[in-house]
Formats: sequence, structure tokens, C-alpha cells
Amino acid sequence: MSAKIYLVIPCYNEEEVLPETNRRLTKKLDSLIACGRACTDSRILYVDDGSKDRTWEIICRLHSENPMVLGLKLAHNRGHQNALLAGLLTAKDEADCVVSMDADLQDDIDALDQFIEKFDEGCDVVYGVRNKRDTDTFFKRASALAFYRLMQGLGVDVVYNHADYRLMSRRALDALSEYHEVNLFLRGLVPLIGYRCDYVYYDRHERFAGESKYPLKKMISFALDGITSFSVKPLKIISTLGILVSCLSVLGLLYALISWASGNVVAGWTATVASIWFLGGLQMLCLGVVGGYIGKIYSEVKARPRFRIEQYLRAEKTEDSSACTCCGKSDQHTQNTDPISHSTPSTR
Repeated sequence: MSAKIYLVIPCYNEEEVLPETNRRLTKKLDSLIACGRACTDSRILYVDDGSKDRTWEIICRLHSENPMVLGLKLAHNRGHQNALLAGLLTAKDEADCVVSMDADLQDDIDALDQFIEKFDEGCDVVYGVRNKRDTDTFFKRASALAFYRLMQGLGVDVVYNHADYRLMSRRALDALSEYHEVNLFLRGLVPLIGYRCDYVYYDRHERFAGESKYPLKKMISFALDGITSFSVKPLKIISTLGILVSCLSVLGLLYALISWASGNVVAGWTATVASIWFLGGLQMLCLGVVGGYIGKIYSEVKARPRFRIEQYLRAEKTEDSSACTCCGKSDQHTQNTDPISHSTPSTR
């Protein structure tokens, strides 16, 4: 029995690459339908994360030209992870499984066949994992390796060399919707679901057009979100560091007393200033780490919506609205094509 597949593509200022992305995805989805791997009601869902260029205009045009294309417009920019979550939660009640991928065509579209094979074998989550990182700069490769090792060292269950190219079944998406945190790090959140999973290995391509939406500043912020959202070990490290510095301070005091008693008191201005700067910097660092956690608690306690949907370009109604012609399931996914205001189910 063919599965009803949704491809969820978060977009932010992707006007340069979107037409080619849609051409390739449509061609691939058509081939999956032709060989019976996907249901004819399978769709491509583009999520516009408050783009400032013509991204939404292009999505609307693609939707009017091709009923296979759907569009979701967020009221304002909420970041890649929230945009991706908005698409996943929108698609979860309409599809048997959802595949998420970026719009830049770096993820190998031909790997979709292997994703579906794993899904047909009973996997609820299938991770797309890069074979190698030859297309990255030395700095990006080294920083990515350091990040994954750090996350694993902190006890966070992440899949090495996996970004957000993954397949999730409806059951896995239902489980994901039960996690309500505002500070999202889906790469750490999805493994917590715990259902049967597998891996598909692929080669990542160069970006087709446009610029990367993850400069160094955003990469650092993303890494810090991942660390502080899934591990309290930095707080434990601070406690251990505090104990260590206290012990060293006691040893320093004993040394000073012995020196004074023996009459070997030497002017130690340099050592004094250096120790003051060291301890002051250490305290500021510790306060910064603690402040980061408090800031996250502040965001979570306010419980604001993670995203808000402004418009949703839905699928067209079929002639037989009672059942899907491919999978025989209740056709709750077919609705009119008019854009409507749609408040997000903030899962709160």
C-alpha cells in the first residue's frame, strides 16, 4: 500500500533557489508516485519563515500552477527550527510520514527512496547522515566535529553528521507534539522519542544558489541552544570548578602564611593582580553560564506561542472527499485552496 508522503521544506529568503528546488522535488515525487512508492495525494509543503524577499510570492505561484505544492506562511521570522516544527505539526495529521529537508538542494533528493524503504520496514524515524564533509571548509568541519563530541560528552543523544534531513512517521510526529519547550533543538529532541529508527547515508552537495542562512554567529547560538537545552552538566562543571578554585585558594593562603612566618615576604604585585583578574574572569564566566540557563527558564515560563501561522495554502478537494483513492483513509487532508488565517496550535 502506497504511503502518503509530505515533504516539509522550511524557507527563508530562498527566492534564488526555490524554482529549481520545486522542479527537482516535483520530479522526484512524481517518480515515487509512478513506481507506487508514494500515494497520489502526497504533497510538498513549503514553510515561509517570514522571508523578506519574494519567497512567499513564488510559493503562491507554484501552488496555483501545481496542486501538489502547498504553502505555509508564518506571521514573522521565528527561526529555522520553529519553521520546521510548524510544517511538521501541520502535516502530521494529513500524511502517513513526513520528510524534512532544507531548500538549498544540498541534501540528496535521490536518498528519498531509501527513506521510504526504511519506513516500509517499520521504522518511525529515519535519519539522513552525511558520508563525509568534503564540501565544508576546514573550520566548519573542525567545529562540527568538536560540537558533536562535546554534545556526546555532555550526555546528549545526537546523531553524528545528521542535520534536519529525516523521515518521521505520523506516530513519531504525535510524540514530538507532546514536547512543549520553546527553546527548540530538534536534533536532540527527536532521539528522545525512542521509537524504532534507522539511518540513510548520503553525500551532501554544494548549495545550488543563494547564501547560507547559518553564519558563524548563528552556528554558535544554535550550538549553545543545543547544549543548554539538553544538559545541565555545565552547571555541574561550574560547581566542580568552584570547589577546585577554593582548594587552590586555601593552598595559596597556606603558602602566604608560611612565607610570612619564615620572613621571606616578597612584593608580589604581579601575582596578586593576575590572580584577581583570573578569579574575576572565572566568576563572570560562571555567572554567564548560570544566566543562560535562567534566561531559558524565563522563556519557557512565559509559554508564548512558538510560531503563528498567517496563511495556509491547502490541498485541493478531490471528487471523492470521503476517502483517499490510494490509501483508503479518511480524507481529512483535502481542503480548499484559498489562503486562510490560521493560528498556530502552539501545543500548549
